[in-house]
Parts: sequence; structure tokens; C-alpha cells
Amino acid sequence: MADSAKPYRILGVQQIAIGGPDKQALRRLWVDVLGLTVIGNFVSERENVDEDICAIGSGPHKIEVDLMQPLDPDKKPAVHTTPLNHVGLWVDDLPMAVEWMTANGVRFAPGGIRKGAAGFDICFIHPKSNDEFPIGGEGVLIELVQAPAEVIVALAGADGN
Repeated sequence: MADSAKPYRILGVQQIAIGGPDKQALRRLWVDVLGLTVIGNFVSERENVDEDICAIGSGPHKIEVDLMQPLDPDKKPAVHTTPLNHVGLWVDDLPMAVEWMTANGVRFAPGGIRKGAAGFDICFIHPKSNDEFPIGGEGVLIELVQAPAEVIVALAGADGN
């Protein structure tokens, strides 16, 4: 890394997204068997997704588990072709994190910073690196999520720093 002093902190896991051809099968496990609560739904033609937003835990320690199916299984993004679609991480300063990571060779997926399904600003680290940006998710799509103030306060000291 060009500069080891990072102007942001990754605070913890915000979400895990799981895709399948039929989210009802995912709901049978995650909601009916494991007991997660459905707290919302998000449908986006641009993202080719119909997802149920579920939760485990509460307050700033709540973790989303998004159960996703494609609106059209023949279109991209293909949210159902990788069962573990992506992992979301809380970050305390998303714009600063993106700026620093980009300057240090991290490849981001197209779309930039935008509002995500749960209403927080988000962006994605691309699962693959390339010549211009030699750092990628090594096969994992990673969503960076701007943490709200209460999450920053609750989680900032969780690692002892």
C-alpha cells in the first residue's frame, strides 16, 4: 500500500446476501427454520433483483441477511448463480474509504456510491482485480456500507481500538 494510514475504519459485518432461483426456498430455511425476521423487500430492475431483507440481532448489532432471486434468470447481474452473493461491511467514512482504496489499487464495480436497498450509501469492491486495479475481492463481491452514527459509536471500539 502506498500509504498505510487509512482515513477510515471497517467496523463490522453489515449484511450477508444469499441468492437462489427462488427466494421462497431460502425463506423456508432462514425465516421459518432459523427464525430471522423479514424487515423489508427491495425490487430493482437495474440490479435484476427481488430480495427479502431479513435481520438477526437488533440495534447497531443487527445484521441483515438478504434473500435474493433474479427478476429475470437470463439477465445480469445474476444474483442467483453464486449462493453467497456478497458480504456487506460497515465503514465509518465511505467516500474517504473509496478514495483511499482507489488510490491504492482497489477495483470497484461499476455504479459508484449510491443508495442501497436498506437506504444506506453503498458501493461494491469488484470480485476480480485487473491490470489497472490489482486488488479485488478474490472472487467475493464486497459491499461497503456507510454506517450511521449510532453504529459508528457502538462498533468503533469493538476491536479494542
